[in-house]
Amino acid sequence: MRITRDLVIRGLLTLGLAGVLLAPASGRAVDLNSADSQTLQTVPGIGPGKARAILEHRRRHGGFDSVDALAQVKGFGPKTLARLRPHLSAGTRPPPSAQAQRSAVSPGTG
Repeated sequence: MRITRDLVIRGLLTLGLAGVLLAPASGRAVDLNSADSQTLQTVPGIGPGKARAILEHRRRHGGFDSVDALAQVKGFGPKTLARLRPHLSAGTRPPPSAQAQRSAVSPGTG
């Protein structure tokens, strides 16, 4: 039996290790402002729940000004943030979504 890269990756996925072992192998940090759920989950310590929380925060608030702003998201305390910081970046913040813009307007002004 010839072992191929695909076979190894399938085996790692079966064991649930692919996200840990294949995490940002390029050495590049994952951008909190542009990564999708699957990409966020390549960071060691970010699973489906934390990825959802990041995406929800981004949708509501228009993104992250810095990696440290991740502390505003439930489930990301100082220890978790310290562990994740080397793997993350906060590139250009996207324009706020319509939802974020509506919530920023105070009653009676818009």
